[in-house]
Amino acid sequence: MKQVPDTGEQRNLDPVQGILDRSGENLLDEINERALEVALKYKDANKGTEVVVLSMGPDTLTKGLRKALSMGADSALHVLDANLAGADAGRTAAVLAAALRHTGADLVLAGNESTDGRGGVVPAMIAEHLSLPLMSAVDTIELSEQAVIGERGTETGSLRASVPLPAIVSVTERCAEARFPSFKGIITAKRKPLSVMSVDELGPLPSNGAVSNGTVPANGTAAGTVVLRTVRTPARTAGRIIVDEGNAGTELAAFLRSSRLI
Repeated sequence: MKQVPDTGEQRNLDPVQGILDRSGENLLDEINERALEVALKYKDANKGTEVVVLSMGPDTLTKGLRKALSMGADSALHVLDANLAGADAGRTAAVLAAALRHTGADLVLAGNESTDGRGGVVPAMIAEHLSLPLMSAVDTIELSEQAVIGERGTETGSLRASVPLPAIVSVTERCAEARFPSFKGIITAKRKPLSVMSVDELGPLPSNGAVSNGTVPANGTAAGTVVLRTVRTPARTAGRIIVDEGNAGTELAAFLRSSRLI
């Protein structure tokens, strides 16, 4: 699960490092809450199931992980390391893959893309690191002890596929809507285990996980991507008003042509 800036607030880039400014309100990403709901529904019907929440982020992430525990997860693992600030997708996937080895998970559920980055590549990268099959961007999902069946929409219809466990699956916003934490869940969440690990405690990272020591370059992010420059989006200007005096159609066509829209 990823913590992202509140989607209702204005988002800005740090002009110095070129990374997203996360100084405001941050919440668990809704798409990850839907992935958690899939796991919790399976747990409701199969009482022997253990649901572990994994996330990487700053110390403020604790509040979000406690919310996930109050929704019904059994425990949480928080990868906390100052050297990971601004980590790109490659570095993030390498760290999460290393952390997943500590969970012994039979099934990894994630959102198909975060609402702050929209890259949609981290689940696939993790699958590659762990040599596991990936079923990506599914709208519906059926779980069993041996396999996962998922369905995703295509341009011409729908595709239904199955993969054996262990596997990694990413879900879309069409998947199950997340439940609200109950009062009992909020109270019990305070007693559930929440482990914190640094990058060094995870053990060796995959060799293609970018910078091996996790340090942050002076002119870029924690490994991999280096931001060369950032440019603020120009302020929107007032539109042109066309008064119909019998020639509005001609003027509109001329405007569209000059803007290369036709």
